[in-house]
Amino acid sequence: MTITEPGGSQEFDHDAPKPKPGPARPGPGSMGPRPGAVRPGPGPVAPAKAPTVSPIPASDPHRFGRVDPDGTVWLITASGERQIGSWQAGDTEAAYEHFGRRFDDLHTEVMLLEQRLASGSGDARKIRSAASALAESLPEAHVLGDVDSLAGRLRAIVEHAETATAEEKAKREQARAEQTARKEALAAEAEELAANSVQWKATGDRLRAILDEWKTITGLDRKTDDALWKRYSAARETFNRRRGSHFAELDRERVGAKQAKESLCVRAEELCDSTDWGATSATFRELLTEWKAAGRAAKDVDDALWHRFKSAQDKFFSARNAANAERDAEFRANAEAKEALLAEAEKLDSSDPDAARAALRAIGDKWDAIGKVPRERSADLERRLRAIEKKIRDTPSGGVDPEAQARADQFRVRAEQFERQAEKAAAAGRSKDAEQARASAEQWRQWADAAAEALTKKR
Repeated sequence: MTITEPGGSQEFDHDAPKPKPGPARPGPGSMGPRPGAVRPGPGPVAPAKAPTVSPIPASDPHRFGRVDPDGTVWLITASGERQIGSWQAGDTEAAYEHFGRRFDDLHTEVMLLEQRLASGSGDARKIRSAASALAESLPEAHVLGDVDSLAGRLRAIVEHAETATAEEKAKREQARAEQTARKEALAAEAEELAANSVQWKATGDRLRAILDEWKTITGLDRKTDDALWKRYSAARETFNRRRGSHFAELDRERVGAKQAKESLCVRAEELCDSTDWGATSATFRELLTEWKAAGRAAKDVDDALWHRFKSAQDKFFSARNAANAERDAEFRANAEAKEALLAEAEKLDSSDPDAARAALRAIGDKWDAIGKVPRERSADLERRLRAIEKKIRDTPSGGVDPEAQARADQFRVRAEQFERQAEKAAAAGRSKDAEQARASAEQWRQWADAAAEALTKKR
């Protein structure tokens, strides 16, 4: 024996093995639930406006259909009855059980769509498409159950899916706009750094960090993403060219600095044994100024050249300092000797002017022979000697012309003034001025000696 469904090709062989019978269904007119009909499912937790997710209802196929004595199966809906099949495989309860179970399967599909839509775990567009397909199949569905309820729930799914689809689209567009803005900001930063920054290491590190961040930003449309990538890539290439040009120029400058400093080292080494202290000191100062203006070579090369230059400079100045120390010791000894002469001159007996003048001239000769004293003591010693000379000169004596004596003393003072000028010029490195001052001092010294000799003859 077989059953057929309108529009279907499925047949059931009465002699074939039958499936194990399910739990017994209530009889006609019973409003109680079918055992096993209610299947567990999640509660209706849904976002705002989402269709409520309901468990399988306790629908009774007897309420939504009937089976005629000849086996014809009818589905009862709000719009009327329609034939869904012909049952020839057993009693009528088996028909209710069979078509009720098919309704349960259909309801399960609807419930799963509701759950996916409510949880937001599914693609709203695909859910809408599936719900529409199920809704279109309901008018031809071979089931016994509350088809009208399923139709209403599917309409709710479709409506909400459309809203969810629009919301998802808006979110995608917003996310795309945010991601685009991030890449635009990174591209603009890269362009700014590439055009203006001279912090080569820090900028290179930042451009690499921008690239790392760039890789984490997705979701842009291909055209926009390609355009922004071209901006970033061009900025990075611009920076790399600028950095390469900078270091190439720096290398050229370092080569020039190396050559210039090697030349300065040679000149310094040629001067390191000089004993022309003033002039050579001035030359070394000039060489140091040129060194600072030459720029920097590579660090190891620059350090080695500086060590070489400074060694030559230190050798000269160490020798000059030793010579100055020796000269200073000599000048201090000269000062002590002149102190002794001043003490001797201060003891001269002015009661015998002629004898005092003669003794003072002898002291003067010794004074001149002693030589130079420390600069800071020279003026005081000369002042004290001039005072003694004036005291003795002003003492009345027979036959000594005071004006001639004063003239002789003036010549000596002038000679000493030029000697001090020569010392200052030599210390400052002005060799030419020092030589001229020495020549003038020698001329005045000769005139002073001649004037002193003339006074001696007059006596």
